[in-house]
Amino acid sequence: MASVPSLASTVQQRLAEGLSAALPEAASADPLLRRSDRADFQANGILALAKQLKGNPRELATKVVEAIPANDVLQEIEVSGPGFLNITVSDAAIVNTLAARAADARLGVPFNEAAGTTVIDYAQPNVAKEMHVGHLRSAVIGAAMVEILEFTGERVVRRHHIGDWGTQFGMLIQYLIEHPHELDHKAGGADAEVSGEEAMSNLNRLYKASRALFDSDEEFKTRARARVVDLQAGDEQTLALWQRFVDESKIYFYSVFEKLDMDIRDPDIVGESGYNDMLQETCRILEESGVAVRSEGALCVFFDDIKGPEGNPVPLIVQKSDGGFGYAATDLSAIRDRVQNLKASTLLYVVDARQSLHFKMVFETARRAGWLNDEVKAHQLAFGTVLGKDGKPFKTREGETVRLVDLLDEAIERATAVVEEKKEKAGLTDEEVVENGRYVGIGAVKYADLSTSAVRDYKFDLDQMVSLNGDTSVYLQYAYARIQSIKRNVTDAEPTAHPELELAPAERALGLHLDQFGAAIDEVAEEYAPHKLAAYLYQLASHLTTFYDQCPVMKAETRELKENRLFLVDLTARTLHQGMALLGIRTPERL
Repeated sequence: MASVPSLASTVQQRLAEGLSAALPEAASADPLLRRSDRADFQANGILALAKQLKGNPRELATKVVEAIPANDVLQEIEVSGPGFLNITVSDAAIVNTLAARAADARLGVPFNEAAGTTVIDYAQPNVAKEMHVGHLRSAVIGAAMVEILEFTGERVVRRHHIGDWGTQFGMLIQYLIEHPHELDHKAGGADAEVSGEEAMSNLNRLYKASRALFDSDEEFKTRARARVVDLQAGDEQTLALWQRFVDESKIYFYSVFEKLDMDIRDPDIVGESGYNDMLQETCRILEESGVAVRSEGALCVFFDDIKGPEGNPVPLIVQKSDGGFGYAATDLSAIRDRVQNLKASTLLYVVDARQSLHFKMVFETARRAGWLNDEVKAHQLAFGTVLGKDGKPFKTREGETVRLVDLLDEAIERATAVVEEKKEKAGLTDEEVVENGRYVGIGAVKYADLSTSAVRDYKFDLDQMVSLNGDTSVYLQYAYARIQSIKRNVTDAEPTAHPELELAPAERALGLHLDQFGAAIDEVAEEYAPHKLAAYLYQLASHLTTFYDQCPVMKAETRELKENRLFLVDLTARTLHQGMALLGIRTPERL
């Protein structure tokens, strides 16, 4: 089905027609339409137009209103103040537009067949290292943007740029060669089924033991450094053991992502090692084109606007003076691959704001090399830090970084307790309590992250996150479940739109907000701003709460009124369900 024009776009069109008829010389002028608390919409573009035409804005506004023919959308247009237009749409227009949205599986949201290809780089754990709270935001924000962009029509390629290369692997591999059973699993050896926790336990134990030996034994340190050379040279035995670390780590990664209710696919994991074969060529291209130059033996890119504290240039080092490659070489090779092989039109990096300078330099280097241009753009969706309730970086009582799996387990435990309290009233089975506890707990963590502008830090407060009141996912999930309960309990009517009925103020407010869903999705996708979708959904649930208080559904005075209100809440439920799904959050039917 074709996308459904919003009321705002229909009103905009009617105003444009009036402008064109009244003032042919201003046919292309923008009415500057927006929502208003004085009417349904306000247009204030005539003020700027009057200035341009050197006319009286109120007179021009009156002319435009008179030129708009009678129609079934605009109920009233009032000229206000110095030349604003306060516009009220008809109740029938609201209901008819919503009925068109309800008839579409996509709720009238347009699907852009001509959209481009976006490669999203997100959820970037490190091999042989535990995931901590710092890994949360990249995964949650990135997964939401994947869903949102795909929903709008964008072809999305996921990329998980895991840390799976570097000097630490020489230490780990050498230790494993000398202690060959350290990665074996307790019951059944290396091929046994293993949990994510056990995999991480093995890796942690091995990492600590190898680090201790590396720091205390000079001969082991020498052997470990030689092993790095073997790894980089592609030695068969060394690569096989490196692969064991990667595979063991993936067991652990997948267990954490599964707990996060997130779909991570093996082909999407292309770590630092995936670009090894491109590094030399990347350096050659940059040096031969003059984009990078040798400085004190290192291959560097310099920038006029990036200087250190003493005014000295701070370069991007692509290749070190000892011939080794840093992050820049890998990131630039990844850009080449994503543009040339994956045919990306947009590269989106969901990466900590503290790496902003690095990515600014990498993107500028890629532009100078011609890999990025007007047709191919790169953007860092930078995010802030997760803080504790005290406003300081989130740590355990012992001052250690919080393990991500511990944080998620506690969220599920708290949420399950909240669901348990509602068990009898909602008619939940023990299995539903467990399942819903997980959906509510994980949803609470995701929503707290996504409802904050990505670039801002936010406080991690589980008590607030699992609250039924306020701007939380539980409040939204409960709103959805409440609608499902009403629909189950109404047996004598079906959701049916009745445009002939007069709408109460709360019905109008809910209807007008429902109609903005498509515009909200467009804005969120355009700005890479999932927090704006969270804000839209919270406002929707708030409008629903007011609607419940003022407009009874089951005790509506007439059958038509009951059907129309059922129609409104049913569309609200579908919008909540779709919006929450785009954020990666489940909406249980009973809560």
